[in-house]
Amino acid sequence: MKLLLSTVVLSLLFPLACFAPSKEIVQLQRDMALLQDQVRTMQRAFDEKMAALTVLVEQTLDRVNKANTAVAVLESTVRDRLREQEKTLVAPVAGVSSKVDQMSDEFRFVREAIADMNSRVGKLQAQVVDLGNAVKIMQAPPPPPGESSVPAPSGVSAQALFSNAQRDQLGGNLDLALQQYQDYLRYFGNTDLAPVAQYSVGEIHYNKGDFDAALKAFDLVLERYPENQKTPDAMYMKGMALLKAGQRTAAAQEFRELLKRYPSGSLANRATAELKRLGYSATPPSSKKRR
Repeated sequence: MKLLLSTVVLSLLFPLACFAPSKEIVQLQRDMALLQDQVRTMQRAFDEKMAALTVLVEQTLDRVNKANTAVAVLESTVRDRLREQEKTLVAPVAGVSSKVDQMSDEFRFVREAIADMNSRVGKLQAQVVDLGNAVKIMQAPPPPPGESSVPAPSGVSAQALFSNAQRDQLGGNLDLALQQYQDYLRYFGNTDLAPVAQYSVGEIHYNKGDFDAALKAFDLVLERYPENQKTPDAMYMKGMALLKAGQRTAAAQEFRELLKRYPSGSLANRATAELKRLGYSATPPSSKKRR
């Protein structure tokens, strides 16, 4: 009788499990969107480094050109002086000619060194072009996802994974908690607790001092899960992460947006206090009435 009952329960639960892959496809698409965001971040960092590298290359070329000009002027001056000495001193003409030949060899060596420097600069410019092409390839949109998905491992439940992550976070084991929250979002990204898990990822990055990663995590809370229980907290913590990253103006704008959408409550009071501490008004200047 027990065996028959178990068989019936398994036959009822099996169809429900068949719907899991469609949810995982949605999560896979979200992960790919996150990957595109990371590539855009890499593009911005690359552009900044590319600009600095371009300035260095231009400075190097300018110095090479100045060196060429200086060598040419120096050679011309030396030759003119040697000719004057030749006219004045007939006896040591042979010695002077030898010196001229010696100096010509030295100038030839300098020119070869400058030519080698020009060659290296050219190779450096070629490498810069190659890097630009590589970034363009990385920035190309990925192909549409197939039918494959990443199901949750056998025996892993959403509630247990989330509870373990919360316990490890409260216990100070941030790295393990971060991994568990990320696993939760990978396997159960469309549940009611998914916004909380995504917010907790940002909170862990913030507490570890990685404010750029925290900003991305809080942005994902606001983009993937709009108007959820963690929306006000994510807006406030995004403002704090911007402030810690040195972006005072952007932080003030985020605090003002929080006050605009949620004008009352403890978070509104804290946002107002941060604006005052920064020397900003809680209301944007453009919204004030003109006299």
